[in-house]
Amino acid sequence: MEFSIDRGAEHALAGAVSTDSLTLKPIGFIRTGKQVKFQALHQPAEGEAENNVLELLPGSNFEQALQDVAGFDRVWLLWWFHRNETWRPLVLPPRGPSKRRGVFATRSPHRPNPLGMTPVRLLGVKGRTLLLGPCDLVEGTPVFDVKPYVPAYDSFPEAKAGWIEEVDALTEAPARFAVEFSELAQAQVAWLREAWQVDFTARLVELLSRDPTPHRTRRIRKRASGALEIGCGAWRAEFSVDAATARVTVKALETGYPLRFLTREGYEAVPDREAQMAFLERWPEVAG
Repeated sequence: MEFSIDRGAEHALAGAVSTDSLTLKPIGFIRTGKQVKFQALHQPAEGEAENNVLELLPGSNFEQALQDVAGFDRVWLLWWFHRNETWRPLVLPPRGPSKRRGVFATRSPHRPNPLGMTPVRLLGVKGRTLLLGPCDLVEGTPVFDVKPYVPAYDSFPEAKAGWIEEVDALTEAPARFAVEFSELAQAQVAWLREAWQVDFTARLVELLSRDPTPHRTRRIRKRASGALEIGCGAWRAEFSVDAATARVTVKALETGYPLRFLTREGYEAVPDREAQMAFLERWPEVAG
């Protein structure tokens, strides 16, 4: 099948809409408690209990706009990757082998216009507030629109998923590596969990058990010393890999920021700042 373009119609359409810029205004901002990207999975964790809140802005009659929304099980959120300032034509997805893909074949945030869309479970509507289930948005994400999720129109379970099908097949296979924690790492994990309610070990184990090789998007890198580390939001973990036994050992947890930054004026908004400072006081040997 061939398509032709009416150049006159094309120019007329371009003249009807400014091609330089379009104006979008947020209708609200979401509260998820997820301060860093590491806490927000690349797809919502539907199996986990999670409550999030989308607060629409006052003064625009959004209470009326939400009429009848409560009858839907799910809604689409259209939102902005507000922490991204650049885009790339080729990106490195976090899942699968270290291979770059065209950005339009991915859900990467590094887009010409960093728009995101997520189908999220609707738990309730109160005034101009939506109570939502699991989602992949960080705290304060601006939301541009809410649309109902209609299964008959929005679900195509037989549709091909391109390269993602290959990655899914690898993901569904048994984990390639067993992950264990040293005595020091176990003590650090327990202390963070009990004293500060900080626990990123589930995501850490998930990533390292699948593929512990260096990967920029998964924030796994080899240090100059030869040791391996993985970034976990505001935290890091040093680990080693025994390829012969397919075993990963997490040797120690570390803060994502050295003490000289955590105590500097202007760094008050660093995620888990107080927990990191207390961690460095307890384990000063990891201070940078």
